[in-house]
Amino acid sequence: MKTTYMEIVNGNYIGSVENPVDLNEILKKADKEGLEPSLKDKERVLFLGIDVQQDFMDHGALGVAGAQKDVERMTRFIYDNMEKISNIAVSMDTHTPHQIFHPCWWIDENGEHPAPYTVITLKDLDEGRWRAVINPQASREYVKHLEQDAKKALCIWTYHCMQGTTGAALENQFANMIYFHSVARKAVVQRLVKGQDPMSEMYGIIRPEYDTKGYMNLEFLNKLERFDKVLIAGEAKSHCVLESIKQILEYYETRPEVTEKVYVLEDCMSSISGYEDMANQMFEDFRKRYRIHLVKSTDGIL
Repeated sequence: MKTTYMEIVNGNYIGSVENPVDLNEILKKADKEGLEPSLKDKERVLFLGIDVQQDFMDHGALGVAGAQKDVERMTRFIYDNMEKISNIAVSMDTHTPHQIFHPCWWIDENGEHPAPYTVITLKDLDEGRWRAVINPQASREYVKHLEQDAKKALCIWTYHCMQGTTGAALENQFANMIYFHSVARKAVVQRLVKGQDPMSEMYGIIRPEYDTKGYMNLEFLNKLERFDKVLIAGEAKSHCVLESIKQILEYYETRPEVTEKVYVLEDCMSSISGYEDMANQMFEDFRKRYRIHLVKSTDGIL
């Protein structure tokens, strides 16, 4: 590589809104690297970055402690494997204020909105502790199906990843690196926008927790089996990363030749505080059941 890592990523600005790196300048350098186009790769490798966005950085609106160090390791891994990673895909959580998991959707008997991290159950609704300001009947049905089908309770989150805001943007230094790769390897970055349905949560990149339309991103699912390795990193390990991997594995549960292609970069993701043990246990279960690989970015897997 002619371009150094530090010319692409300024580690002091990971998680910052300000980006001191001139993207136009580094993309000119990427174009001059003279690397083989990714289409010529004999081993096809996909790097999937889940929700590597400003609001999930340590001090973001829904900050995940450790996320900025995760980005440092992610970007270093991509740089060190620039000629081995064929394609990069990223998911982008994208919301508006009036969604079922945000405070303004609900009020209590005093007209107060729930605080972030409040859990709302079907029993709470039936006993009048909370009621939906918007679409109350459909909201009740959602909570009911969420508990019955997804085995989860509705959690109210801080307003985050508001469409069009800096919080919804890709983390700047991560963006520098994936776009450098895109130009250097002549490989278009695929963006998976998720979470826009006001009536459903969508932690995973494949489908919502529950919706009446039965949406599933079959196009992306079917693309995964064309790769020899699928490397996954991002935020948060305990929620969006976990659910994304779970949805992929469940879709391919009868095809171990596909699930065995999944490599989870454990040092490039962090859990929301309080969910660490649950996440670690779930990933261990995935390893045993689906034979996925739990690795570190320094393990030399490529």
